[in-house]
Amino acid sequence: MDSELKRELILENFNNPVNKGLLNDPSYIKEDKNNSSCIDHFTIELKLEDNIIKDIRFDGEACAIATSSLSIAISKLIGKSKEEALNIIENYNNMIEGKEFDKNILEELSIYEDVSKQPARVKCATLGIEGIKDLLKK
Repeated sequence: MDSELKRELILENFNNPVNKGLLNDPSYIKEDKNNSSCIDHFTIELKLEDNIIKDIRFDGEACAIATSSLSIAISKLIGKSKEEALNIIENYNNMIEGKEFDKNILEELSIYEDVSKQPARVKCATLGIEGIKDLLKK
């Protein structure tokens, strides 16, 4: 994917993130995540039924990388089983850490592949997806 398309995807998902806005529904589990070195903060809600992710919502304030990566992850993970989601998250984290990963599993999430070369952005790119991972492990 060329750099201009990556930039467009990041900006689109930053300016118009999917599922932004909390429902405060008791059938959702909730997690707060923040980046202690900057302003990034998310509250994430997840609804899991019969081992399938039915919905993920979020609210908060964060940079373009943090917000867009969470938005794309939400789109990718809704409808997946808990195990499928954890596999996607593991591959994503491997990519961010510069380790071996399956690009086919990640699809659009692979636009963050170069983040491994920017250590200051790693926490931004993983904040939201780590919140989802924490919820799936509850």
